[in-house]
Amino acid sequence: MTDDKKIRKEIAAKRAVELIDDGMVIGIGSGTTVEIFIRELGKRIIEEGMEVWGVPSSYHSHILAVQSGINVTDLFQFSELDICIDGADQIDSDFNCIKGMGGALLREKIIAQASEKVIIIADSEKFSEKLSIPVPMEVVPFAYGNVMKKLEKHGVDVKVRSDGGKLGPCISDNGNFILDADLGVIDHPEETEIWINSIAGVVDNGIFSNRLIDGVVVGYSDSAKFIKNDKKQRR
Repeated sequence: MTDDKKIRKEIAAKRAVELIDDGMVIGIGSGTTVEIFIRELGKRIIEEGMEVWGVPSSYHSHILAVQSGINVTDLFQFSELDICIDGADQIDSDFNCIKGMGGALLREKIIAQASEKVIIIADSEKFSEKLSIPVPMEVVPFAYGNVMKKLEKHGVDVKVRSDGGKLGPCISDNGNFILDADLGVIDHPEETEIWINSIAGVVDNGIFSNRLIDGVVVGYSDSAKFIKNDKKQRR
């Protein structure tokens, strides 16, 4: 990571920490920018004596949240959350996102669904006119071969993600395979999200349509900007 990129992430994360109030129950996403957010929130908790409860989307975020003084809880205790802070791998001009390069897309989407507000934090390089990077998918291992075949019949270039730390597929925190599907430029994100999820064996995919997103905190080299999604229609 370049120094400039790290600075943009830090600026976005610190701005997002300002959105957290004492007593909040928050959803905690995953990724490098969220890691910075968790650490910065931990500093504020110590300095101001705040109490914050968090539902993490991955074991990595869970461990870091505990180390940072966040009271880790779950959706059994708190079925609805005040706010979700998460990162994104790509964001288009209509606030649709692709997430899941860290393999936590299913839990991230569940937490987003459970939150009153969803704020994405990202450096300015994550923005694009349209979504175009490969879409992560969480797939039940039993269905792997058939899911691959169905996607390939539709002309989709799809690969099972490898785990750099061991031989074989990348396994999610839920025990499923992670696949990466190259769909090219995605003109209709929500329709594509629904189509992928209609394939039996696909648990969920990394397209987060703008109906979930309330706004984005964008980190630049010298400032952060909050952009509200005025088009959001939560269902």
